[in-house]
Amino acid sequence: MDNMTEKRPELTENISLKDFRDFYWLKEELVSFCKKNEIDCSGGKIEIANRIIYFLETGKKDKKHITKKSESNFDWNVERLSCETIITDNYKNTENVRRFFTAEIGTHFKFNVLFMTWMKQSIGKTLQDAANEWNRIYLLKKDKNYQSKIDSQFEYNAYMRDFLNDNPSLTSNDARKHWMLKRETRGSKKYAKSDLQLVNQ
Repeated sequence: MDNMTEKRPELTENISLKDFRDFYWLKEELVSFCKKNEIDCSGGKIEIANRIIYFLETGKKDKKHITKKSESNFDWNVERLSCETIITDNYKNTENVRRFFTAEIGTHFKFNVLFMTWMKQSIGKTLQDAANEWNRIYLLKKDKNYQSKIDSQFEYNAYMRDFLNDNPSLTSNDARKHWMLKRETRGSKKYAKSDLQLVNQ
């Protein structure tokens, strides 16, 4: 059967690993599967999908993915912050943190996805390091040739952007129509020129 017309299988405990990997699943579908099979459904879409893959491969629930309790008791809501403050494993984007960065960087400071991701990955670094990184990202985004990276778990966003970039005469509704067809097919969910043929199948 042509992979463009093959019907997407149901997401049950009997699905093959290949079928699970090859087709697109909404996060709500993954969460529902996890609840039915008593698998941890916390975290992002990729984390949840990895737990399901482990379950389909082994029949076991991956204990490694259970969230660990933070070791730090640092309260990001009320503690006095300085450039020497260390980013802890329980870091949170609080109003207290916002006030600190606004004072250090300026009133143009705003949390953004790139910066928040950097903070989560930078335990042990200082808030001065964080301020330097925010300024680097800010200058990067001001470059007219800059195009932000879309995380792999946001396939829809990446598809919409790539479709519209490649088809400037088409609309967002056209892009969504092709995405809805693309997500039901087996294989990569990245935009391809051949997707324009999907509406005729």
